[in-house]
Order: sequence, then C-alpha cells, then structure tokens
Amino acid sequence: MEITLEQIKETLREMYGGDNKPITDGRYDPSLAVKCTNGTFVGRKTEGIIAFRGIPYVGKQPTGELRWKAPVEATPDDGIYEAYYNAKSGYGNPSFEVGSMYDLSEDCLYLNVWTADDAAATKKPVMVWIHGGAFESGGTVDPMFDCHNFIRENPDVVVVTIAYRLGVMGFLHLSHLPDGKEYTDAQNLGLLDQLTALKWVRANIAGFGGDPDNVTIWGESAGAGCCSMLSLIKGSHKYFKRLIAQSGTINLTRSPEEAIECTDKLMEALGCSTVADLLKIDGDTLLQAAEVNFAKQFPERDGKYLPADTWQAFAEGAASDIEMLIGCNKDEMDFFVSSFGLEKWYAWAAERKRGKFATLPAEERALLESYMSEVEGDPYEPDSRMLGQSWFIAAIIRASEEQSKGGGKCYTYYFTPESADPIMKCGHAIELAIVFNHPEMTADTGRTFDETFCRTMRKMWVQFAKTGNPSLTAEQSPDGKAKQWPLYNTEEKPVMVLDEFDIHPARENDVKIVDWERTYFLTKYYCL
Repeated sequence: MEITLEQIKETLREMYGGDNKPITDGRYDPSLAVKCTNGTFVGRKTEGIIAFRGIPYVGKQPTGELRWKAPVEATPDDGIYEAYYNAKSGYGNPSFEVGSMYDLSEDCLYLNVWTADDAAATKKPVMVWIHGGAFESGGTVDPMFDCHNFIRENPDVVVVTIAYRLGVMGFLHLSHLPDGKEYTDAQNLGLLDQLTALKWVRANIAGFGGDPDNVTIWGESAGAGCCSMLSLIKGSHKYFKRLIAQSGTINLTRSPEEAIECTDKLMEALGCSTVADLLKIDGDTLLQAAEVNFAKQFPERDGKYLPADTWQAFAEGAASDIEMLIGCNKDEMDFFVSSFGLEKWYAWAAERKRGKFATLPAEERALLESYMSEVEGDPYEPDSRMLGQSWFIAAIIRASEEQSKGGGKCYTYYFTPESADPIMKCGHAIELAIVFNHPEMTADTGRTFDETFCRTMRKMWVQFAKTGNPSLTAEQSPDGKAKQWPLYNTEEKPVMVLDEFDIHPARENDVKIVDWERTYFLTKYYCL
C-alpha cells in the first residue's frame, strides 16, 4: 500500500512528539541507557530493536555567532537525557519540495543510532548513513531512513544516521568578502560536520555494541558524494575503513570560482555585502534566497579540505586504504524529470546547458550532440541521458577507474530494475526502499521489487560492511546461489549487474554503462 504525503507528515509528527529532555528524577530503564562522552542517552525499544534518536554530536550547535563556523566537538557531560525524538533538519533549499515535510532549524547537528538488544558477545560492524538531497535538502527524520526494519533483519550490525548543515548553511564560500577572513571553513562545513559526527561515533559507539575499528560510511546521491569526499580529507581514515556510495562520487563538487559566483548571487538577492550583514538575516529568509543557487551548492575543491583535482587524488592513492562499494542506476536523471515535471525539467535542463555545456570546445559539443541524437524515447530523454552521464554514471565509472589505478579496492555495481512509472524508469534513488527494507514506500516506484532480490542486496551491503567484500556464498545468499562480486580493474572493467531476477557480474563494455568516446570526457568538468 502506497504511503501518502499526509501519512508521512503524521509519521514525522509522531517521531518528534516533543523535544528530548534531561532526565532528572532517575526514572528510566538503565538497560536502554548508554553512557557517552557528552551524556547518558536513553533510547526506546520496539520488537527487540533499540532506537536512540536526536543525540547531539557537538558541544555547541551552529547558531548565532557560530553560524558558518567549524563544528564544536562534544564536551564531557554527566547528565542523563532522553533520546526519544528525532531532531530538526538543517536549512537547505525550498525548491526541493520534500523539505517542506521537515521541521527546519540551525540547531541541527544530531544523530540517531539503531542496535539490536541481543547481548552480542563481539562488537558489531557499524554502518554510518549520510543522507542525500543535492547538499540542499533531506534529513535523518525522513521515514525512509528509519532503520528498525533493517536492523531487525540484520541484527549483527549497528546503524547510525547523521545530520549535517545543508545548502547556504553548510556550503557557502565567504572568505572573499571584506570580513570573510574568519570564515575559511564555510565552504565545506557540511563535510566537517560529518567528520565531527564520525569522531563522536569512534569515541562512543562501543557503548551501543558497535566496533569503532570497523566503521563503514554509507550514502546515496549527495550523501554518496560526501562519503567519497571524506576519504580525501587528511586525517579522516582513522574514523572509517570502508565506504558505500550509491549514485554519487567526487565529481559532485565545485571550484572556488563557481562557489564565489553562487555567493555573489545570494548576496545580491539579499542586498548584503558582508558576512556581518548575512548574520543578521534569519534562517527562513536565507532559505528562500538560496533558490537563486538551486542545485549548485556543492562542496568546494578548496585546496584546504578537498584537492583541486579529486580524480588525480584517487589515482595517486589518496584513498587506497579505503575499501569501496560504489555504483549507479540505469536511468539516473529520469528521477528528476519525474520529480520536476516536464515543464520544469525542460527549463532546468536548458539552464544547465547554457552553463558549462555552452563553453565546451566545438569538438566535444559535437560528440555530445552525436550521443544525444542516438537516444531513443521521449523528447526529454536526450538531455536526461547526457546529464545523467555527467552527474552520476560516467563519474561512477571514472571513480572506479581512478581508485583502481591508485591501488585501492573498488566493487562497482549497475542497478537496473525499473519502477512502474514510465518516466521514472530506473531513476535516481529508487533503490533506497530496497536497501532500507521499506517495501511499503512506493511513491517513487509505484511497485514493490522481488523480495529475494531485495534481501540479497541488503545482504551484500552488510557483508561488505563486515568484511570489505560484498560477495556471498551459497549459504549466505537468500536464493541459495553464490554471488561472486569481482573487484573492478582497468583492464576487464567488471561490474556487478543488479538485475532484479539475475544478479550477475559482467564487463562494463558488455553492459555499455558509459560511452567512452562521447560521454566519459564529461567527468573532467565535474558536473555540467
């Protein structure tokens, strides 16, 4: 049964229910309490799964004068606190309609933990989820990311979901402004928030049954990009050893020049000239003004946290000790066509093509036009296919190539099942209901997928988090058939095709994920 928007909102209201409060009367179940560096947090148990919601992972929230400042790490606290309700979500961009479902606040740096109450003798692998939303939307409160079902099926792992600053709050270049010299982190605060959350996880996850030395970061879309980018931040590798990146990688970034252009457009829209001016503006007003930079507020290749050439960094082995599982969906950009509606899609695609696309050398534009001329289907498909290659598909293959060149391990997948929506097809994010075990969430797909296939995908993800290899033996595989997932290499270019009724390895050249002559070069431009 499909869940309606009103039902989702009601679910969110139930999750909030109120604010987490201090427990001062001693009335709580100590078996549901975990002592952490910044307090003791008391969760709630349902069907043997304990959920801890709304745990702060910073010492001070990024409000007031701390807006656009680096996160403040958690400080010691002997208090006892409820962890019953999800925290608010960060400000992002109102153009993403899903954001209207959330209660937004600058007081947003919190995380959730799910663990099975099974008194396991050994520490469990930890999977830390970083949500997507184009770096401008989303939050841990999304019912899709409720991990009760996931842990009930896989009680041998612990899952953490983390929030981070979004859009204008999390990725805003300020250092070029007259009083911006004190804001040299503002362009990548969302990534620094995530890193601070990972530090909290390392310090505290053992109390929830997790192994701090076996952490996998895991995300989709912008979250997948964040996972990949975190592997390039110096000093980050002590906090995780693996990453799962679904439909997003290190191309989802912008140059300092592009970031400054976005800031200047925002300043013009607000009538501001300094950071001091911006600090006087309330979050709701900033949120509305951020629409001028819709789908452009990416992390910045600033040379401080992210290298100027992220591809070269992978190729030179910057993340060679991080095991990766990455992949893409067959019809990535069709999700945006379906979500925007055709009129808005055509306008948005035309606006994107007036940017970098228009500045490409004539021979490269000719290659793209040749590629697009051969795309069959509805009139929106040529732009959808080209932009899908630029944003997601070709980039995932290049990330596999460069990580392999750098001596790292990379398992690559190609997800192919289609939704019932003739526009959406196998679009961006439709696999989320599968990996989080929410078969009831069919708003984007219009149908459920084969149960055995879904269980197999989840089993592969968990097996990778446990061991660094997503392959399954016949005994481990839900269908009783072994699934040998080959490592990507630059010669054979093997991928695992996640076909709903035939999961199998194949060479990329046989599947034809990317057009090596006519679309692969797009990756050097990051995102058109």
